[in-house]
Amino acid sequence: MNAMAYGGDGPAIGILDGRSWAPLRVIRDPLSWRAALYLLVSMGFGLAWFVILVTGVSLSAGLLIIWVGVPLFALLMIAWRAGAMLERLLVRAAFGLSIPSPYRRLPEGGPFRKFRTMASDPATWKDLAYLAVLFPITLVEFVISVTMWAATGLFLFLPLIVLFSDVPVYVDLGNDLNFIITQPVAALPASLVGMVLLVISLYVTRTVAVAHASFARVLLGPSENQRLRAQTERLQARTEHLQASRARGVDAAEAERRRIERDLHDGAQQRLLAVAMDIGRARTKLDSDPEGARALIEQAHAGTREAIGELRDLARGIYPAILTDRGLDSALSSLAGRAPVPVTVEVQLPTRPPAAVESIAYFIVAESLANVAKYARATRAGVRVNREDQWVVVEISDNGVGGAAAAPGGGLAGLADRAAGIDGILTVNSPVGGPTVIRADLPCVW
Repeated sequence: MNAMAYGGDGPAIGILDGRSWAPLRVIRDPLSWRAALYLLVSMGFGLAWFVILVTGVSLSAGLLIIWVGVPLFALLMIAWRAGAMLERLLVRAAFGLSIPSPYRRLPEGGPFRKFRTMASDPATWKDLAYLAVLFPITLVEFVISVTMWAATGLFLFLPLIVLFSDVPVYVDLGNDLNFIITQPVAALPASLVGMVLLVISLYVTRTVAVAHASFARVLLGPSENQRLRAQTERLQARTEHLQASRARGVDAAEAERRRIERDLHDGAQQRLLAVAMDIGRARTKLDSDPEGARALIEQAHAGTREAIGELRDLARGIYPAILTDRGLDSALSSLAGRAPVPVTVEVQLPTRPPAAVESIAYFIVAESLANVAKYARATRAGVRVNREDQWVVVEISDNGVGGAAAAPGGGLAGLADRAAGIDGILTVNSPVGGPTVIRADLPCVW
């Protein structure tokens, strides 16, 4: 397995999380009961692997003299590595602890090269050590669990035992503390003791589970060098991703600047230049041709209004005022109202995200709805914005013909560059024939 798959230490999770040890949380936490079940049945796995390893190693060593022991030992090695993989899954299911796979990548080639790599991998022998001592460890855990849960069950359900018993129940607690109980009511105090023992048993279970999980993480997980190497590779990959995101963000900003310059030069600037020329011509005709001057002034006034409209549209394209004043919900509703197809808008955000996130979300929706109008041939579309952990998720869907792709230089690629500017991710799912779903995951913390 590639070293990038190593999970490293990371935060404490599952049964190792000290924040979940309050009495009520211990009782309600499913991990407590899953750990109790594991500690009761794991002795069977430990015993099975003890027998397999003792038998397999002895047989392989005895048959080495005729070389049959070598392939037999190779099969045994594959078996105990598979057993260790299964144990990682059981530890994750029982204790909520995810143990990354520590194995080296197997080389290409024949089985002998793979066997040699497995035999030289320290993780293989750590797996063997874990499975070899699993039986005595699980035996101790089984004895502790059976003792605690038997006492808990006896006291907790003593009224029912007395109720369905044909003879009086004799309880001997030692130190001359013994009772003969004939009525279920007389056994009710024992149920209160059983409830106390239930909490104690769960605490004992979690303590034993923490010890077992820590032991499993040491032997079944990657070594410290592997964790450091994996962390270094993750940080390097993260750095490369951030560098690429920054470059794409700079490119997107540069493209936006060129668009604004082009719109100003080809639109408002030309309008204002024409207005200036009309006013100049009108001024020369004020005395000789008042009616002509009036017509030129009217023409200049119309050109001024058109220039103001173009500047307003340009300003809306940079950052719409409604987004600043009323937030993302109102801004997206305004976009949906101007769309040529019916668009449903659903915004579920507990608080307003940062301005950069709002702006990018707005323009992603605006560009996507423009694409729907131009290319999708859709009859309806939908916009959904919600919060998932530290991400704002924007989804735009339509029932059009599909086939959209974030091709280099295209509009969707530009949206991906916008999202990458804040380390966001844009994905396009648009099979031919539709439907199309464009999803942007934008971080609220970066």
